[in-house]
Amino acid sequence: MSDKKWPYLTPGIRDEDFCQDRSIPLTKEEVRVLVLSKSRIGKDQVIYDVGAGTGSISIESALLARKGRVYAIEGNPAALGLLQKNKELFQVDNLEIIEGNAPEALEGLPRADRIIIGGSGGRLKEILEVCATRIKGKGIITVTAVTMNTLALAQDLLDKDPWENLQVVQIGVNRAVKAGRFKIFKALNPVFILTAERGFN
Repeated sequence: MSDKKWPYLTPGIRDEDFCQDRSIPLTKEEVRVLVLSKSRIGKDQVIYDVGAGTGSISIESALLARKGRVYAIEGNPAALGLLQKNKELFQVDNLEIIEGNAPEALEGLPRADRIIIGGSGGRLKEILEVCATRIKGKGIITVTAVTMNTLALAQDLLDKDPWENLQVVQIGVNRAVKAGRFKIFKALNPVFILTAERGFN
């Protein structure tokens, strides 16, 4: 048996396996699996995780892209501490934590094959404009949204040049929980996942 915290080939680390703080959002396991699948992570890719939070997407991306490099961009000091703890916990040496906020923090990074945006701090338009210059041709960008406002803005921005092949899905997860002697299903907040490819123009 491997001594790695997550010795499996598949994504889907349990939420409780991460170091967490209630004040820092965590992308839930089921949502994370779909985000990673839609992003089509390859073993030697360069990946940005913008608004990395606790680092759950960053960690799983680094485990999938073992020969690549993942850059976790985060400006919240509390989240940065969790990111570092989770990086050490899961032993991902190919993950680099970038302290700062996008889009400024993207400057100087190697061009990306994949970009995943989980938090934009209200600057999604600016971030996507810079990402269009930082991602390789036919690279995939993935944006997650929990509000209809972010969904509408992201869809509008990704449904035009230089982006192509926009796809939008919604995931709603229900988990069985105990309620006294019984079990009931408890719903998690629905999440919208948008993916698009960078055109060559």
